[in-house]
Amino acid sequence: MKRSRNEVARWRMLRQVHRRRSRWLEGHSRRYKRIHCIRHQLAQQQRRSILFITQMV
Repeated sequence: MKRSRNEVARWRMLRQVHRRRSRWLEGHSRRYKRIHCIRHQLAQQQRRSILFITQMV
């Protein structure tokens, strides 16, 4: 069955939007993961320093 020109254009636009959104999400999650790792490392450092201080006293 042949699709009309408008239908084809609509499908193409939808596909582009979906692809763009998924790419953005992927990048966003990567960025979030990096931020999460940095925060986790900072928390670990603080815990270690507190432990070290309490052991010294």
